[in-house]
Amino acid sequence: MKAAIIALGALMATPAAAQAPTSVDQLGWMVGTWRQEGSKATVRETWLPPLGGQMVGATQTHREGRRTFYEFIRIEPEDGVLAFTAVLPNQAPTTFKLASGTAQELIFENKAHDFPQRVIYRRCGDQLCAAIEGRQDGKDRRESWTYSRITPP
Repeated sequence: MKAAIIALGALMATPAAAQAPTSVDQLGWMVGTWRQEGSKATVRETWLPPLGGQMVGATQTHREGRRTFYEFIRIEPEDGVLAFTAVLPNQAPTTFKLASGTAQELIFENKAHDFPQRVIYRRCGDQLCAAIEGRQDGKDRRESWTYSRITPP
């Protein structure tokens, strides 16, 4: 019995930072304009500060000789959990629900979507790391980005 009480106390003492965020007000670490430059592409992602319970942003990907790709993105509560929605040109919006998260990492999931099934954001020191992953054509696939901040929060 004493061990059970100690274990319960340890669970109750878990810091709030380990709990999944329930409000976009907890996502200030994402705010700003971020960029990843590589030999094949420049990717820029901007997140505006929370307003009215919602964060909105946009992503641009530029590859030399190609038309610049863009998407609009938002995070807001839906059915009691945070949801990430991507709006790509000529496509219906796709929503991913928060499957797990901490104060510095978010994993959104939509198992019914073709690709990706997961969208991940993580604070990596002074950088913002992002990834999409899932199965496509029967194979595991992952794309990832490591962004450096180009504007202050």
